[in-house]
Amino acid sequence: MATPVKKSSPAKAKAPAPQKKPTRTLSADHKDKLAQGRNESRIVSRYLEALAAGKGKRGRKRTPDSVSMQIAKIDREISSAAAIAKLELTQRRLDLVAELERLSVRVDIAEVEKAFVNVAKTYAQRTGISYGAFRTLGVPADVLKKAGVSRARF
Repeated sequence: MATPVKKSSPAKAKAPAPQKKPTRTLSADHKDKLAQGRNESRIVSRYLEALAAGKGKRGRKRTPDSVSMQIAKIDREISSAAAIAKLELTQRRLDLVAELERLSVRVDIAEVEKAFVNVAKTYAQRTGISYGAFRTLGVPADVLKKAGVSRARF
């Protein structure tokens, strides 16, 4: 018995194998600059957050002791309060506990400011942040002067 002969089909053009994209590598200098940018951003962010947290409200300054006394007062009143008053007192207590945490975690602004002064100028030049933008967020003029950030555009 003869083996069956395969009919040849028209030759299909093979698609070219997908080319591998060359892997890109960053130079050591580029990696250093990226790390520097991340570090500067972190320092500037930490300083701006410390400024925002340090700004108190107008009026008498609250202390951790005064907030603790208010929490104790709410704890005494909550058991005999009506349902809606109990709800309001519960929310007030949660707010006071959050405030107490915020008051007890103080940032050493001098240390954060010193780090900010060291990087503010290069950060501002690299990112195009102006003197006015820093001032709008509450950065004192004397701190910007120490950092070398001037009113002139870069």
